[in-house]
Amino acid sequence: MQPMDEPAVVTPPHLGRPLRLTTFRGLTLAPRWIGGPSTARTFARPYRDVARRLARWERAGRIAGDAEPAVYLHEYVVAGTAVRGLVGALDLTHRSEVLSERAVLPHEGVHLAQVRDLADRMHEMQLNPAPILLVHRGPAPVRALLTEVAAGPPTRSFLDAGGTEHWLWAIKDGATLDALGGQLATATPVIADGHHRYAAYLRLQQQHPGTAWDRGLTMLVDQDDTPLRLGAIHRVVPRMRLEILADAASGVEGGRWRALSGADEGRALAETGDGDVGTVVVTDGGDRWVAWDLPHPPDAATVEVVHERVTPLLPRSRKVRFEHTVSAACDRARETSGLALLLPTPSFDLVAAVVRQDRLLPEKATSFQPKPPVGVLMRSLRDEAGDPR
Repeated sequence: MQPMDEPAVVTPPHLGRPLRLTTFRGLTLAPRWIGGPSTARTFARPYRDVARRLARWERAGRIAGDAEPAVYLHEYVVAGTAVRGLVGALDLTHRSEVLSERAVLPHEGVHLAQVRDLADRMHEMQLNPAPILLVHRGPAPVRALLTEVAAGPPTRSFLDAGGTEHWLWAIKDGATLDALGGQLATATPVIADGHHRYAAYLRLQQQHPGTAWDRGLTMLVDQDDTPLRLGAIHRVVPRMRLEILADAASGVEGGRWRALSGADEGRALAETGDGDVGTVVVTDGGDRWVAWDLPHPPDAATVEVVHERVTPLLPRSRKVRFEHTVSAACDRARETSGLALLLPTPSFDLVAAVVRQDRLLPEKATSFQPKPPVGVLMRSLRDEAGDPR
C-alpha cells in the first residue's frame, strides 16, 4: 500500500549528459519464446531463479548469446511498419537538474511504488529483460553509418512467435563505436516507453554505484529514420450522462460545444485530426456525439488541457479508464453507461517541445508503437565483470 504522505506521481530523476550507449553481451531467447504467451513465463516468479534459468538455457542452446560485448542495431517489422534502433547499455552515472544538460527527457511521471517493485524485481533477476525505448531526431551521419551497418550480414535474423521479423547486427568495431559515441553524446531523446523502468534503473544505480547497475539496457530510435507511430490514449468516464458533462462544460471559459449529428468513429477521427487542434469528441458510444473545442495554447497538448480543465469537473466517484483505440473506448462507454472522451494524437515534435519546457504530460498521454518484443535483446548483470567498455 502507498504511504499516506507519498505523492501518487512524481518526476523521475534526471540523467545528465553525455548520452552514452555502451557495449553489453546480448542474449536472445529462441524465436518460439518471443512474441507469444510463453515469453512472460520466462521471467515469472521466483525472480531469483531467472538468472540461473537463462544460464541453463544458454548452455542448452535455447538462448543465443554473444561471446563479446557489442552495441546492437536492431531492426524489426510489425504489420508492415519497420523500426530500427541502437541497443546499448546506457551510462547512468551522471545526474543534472539543469534542463539544458539533461540527456534523457521523460514525458510522464512515475509511481514510486511501481518503481521500487521493478527495481527489486530486476535486482533479484540480475537482468535487464528488455530495453527502455528512447526516440529523437538523430544526426544524419548516424543514419548513414547505420545504413552501412545494415548493408552487411546480420548477426542473427529470425521470425518470432508473434509474426514479427527481426534482424540484429552486433557492432564491435572500435572506430564505428567511437563515431557513434561522438555523434550521440549531445543527443537529448524523449522516453517513448519505459518511464518506470528508467526510474528503476536510476534507483538501482544509486543503490549500487560502481557496479554493472551503473548502466541500463536502452534502445534509441531515430524518428527521422524509422518513425514510431504515435497514438492518443482516450478517456472513458463510467456512469456519466452527456447532459451532466455538458452542464459542467459551460464552466470552461472559451470552450465550444458542438453537436455532431449522424457521427460515427470515422467522423470522430476527422474532428480530432492529426494536428492536436484542441478538439475532444465526446460520445456515449451510440448515437450521441459532440465535438468539444477547448481553449488551446499553441505550445500545449490537448491531453494537458483535458487534465487541467476537464478532469476536475468530473465526479470524484468516477474512476477514469483508458483505451488505446476509438472503437475500444466506444465499446467501454456503452458497457459502463458512460462517456468516451476521444483525444487527438499529439505529434512527436509537440511532445518534445512540452518536455523541453520542463513540463510533463499527464499519465497515459501517448502510445508509441510498435515496441520491440521482450526477449530479443536481454542483458545479464552477472556476466559483465570483465566487460572493458
